[in-house]
Amino acid sequence: MPKIDVLSPAGKKTGTRDLPSELFEAKVSVPLMHQVVVAAMAGQRAGTHATKTRAQVRGGGKKPWRQKGTGRARQGSNRAPQWTGGGVVHGPQPKDHSMRVNKKMRKAALRSALTDALTSGKLVLVEPPTMDTPKTKQAVETLTGWSLDTGKILMVLRQPTDNGAVEKSFRNLRGVKVAYAGGLGVYELIAADKVVLTTDALDALESKDAVPDGAVGGAPQRASKSADVTGAPAAESGAVAAAPAPESEVAAEDEDEDGDAE
Repeated sequence: MPKIDVLSPAGKKTGTRDLPSELFEAKVSVPLMHQVVVAAMAGQRAGTHATKTRAQVRGGGKKPWRQKGTGRARQGSNRAPQWTGGGVVHGPQPKDHSMRVNKKMRKAALRSALTDALTSGKLVLVEPPTMDTPKTKQAVETLTGWSLDTGKILMVLRQPTDNGAVEKSFRNLRGVKVAYAGGLGVYELIAADKVVLTTDALDALESKDAVPDGAVGGAPQRASKSADVTGAPAAESGAVAAAPAPESEVAAEDEDEDGDAE
């Protein structure tokens, strides 16, 4: 089981923490992470690109000139594709660019990204910082204490704070991005130069109830069944087992059938 030092907001070592092998000693699959990241980026596309065909362009109802006798090529409409202001042939049309990646692949890619962050030395485990009001100066001092002055920094919290002071303070810094354990994405982990993980966020990742479902790259995700990274997915919300009828009801039905038969 891998170990990592725990740093205080002042930058001092306060102890050592064991990391779960399921999350931080997984097999690093680059093709799998690539597939999940591509799906996440495709899901962020609006898909509203559109061009007008010759049937949708305004005008062009009258034939530009007669069919024969002019010496010019025959034309049926001045909104044909070869005309200026005409329609577009085979142009882009609105579509859904989302790609389906099953839950097991998303969770495996997240494990790969966490393991890669640990083995590459860019994972930092810290105690959760606390702030009463947003203070950018305090955030800068905190990052300096953690020796994180340059590069892209991903700070992972367990959940949004009550007053939002921590998020506002760190998000105000260039190159710093704040994420939460419940929506941690593979692209965010790969793109960051340093990953700052709070101890309570690590607890959430270890918990079977609070582990993220593999939200990728910050892309908006559709509602899905709750599941954990280390365990099996929970039962579907709509799958409700049919309860057996009470014995009294069954007996009443039998009596009705007997009465009808008589």
